[in-house]
Amino acid sequence: MPTHRETILAALYARLSALPATALRGEVLPERVPANGLLILRDGEPGEPEVTLSPLRYHYQHRAEVEAVVQGADRDAVFDTLCASIGTALAADRTLGGLCDWVEAEAPRPVDLPVEGAASLKAAVIPVVLHYSTADPLA
Repeated sequence: MPTHRETILAALYARLSALPATALRGEVLPERVPANGLLILRDGEPGEPEVTLSPLRYHYQHRAEVEAVVQGADRDAVFDTLCASIGTALAADRTLGGLCDWVEAEAPRPVDLPVEGAASLKAAVIPVVLHYSTADPLA
């Protein structure tokens, strides 16, 4: 049975997979970037939890990361659309179906990456903060 953390990350990945861009989880950057862009979900860090007693609960602010990558002549517009679509997908259900207390994305910091012999890439890491609680940090 998957842990609560894995269930949340799988729900986030499912949400990203519904977008027009190609979504991957924990993969390396492929040689070719699809025309609609590429999203790579990284599990990130759960961080140090706050703990409450009676009943014992661990409260996490887990920082997952979504790498957004686009390539092509109109990469600025495609990148902007891709980032906006991530925000819209997360805003549609801030609890990921009741799995989290709250989900929020932080602003991306885009960079242009030159590629020898091809159009440059525009990429950014978008931190996604997953607020959730669990009775066991390993479950």
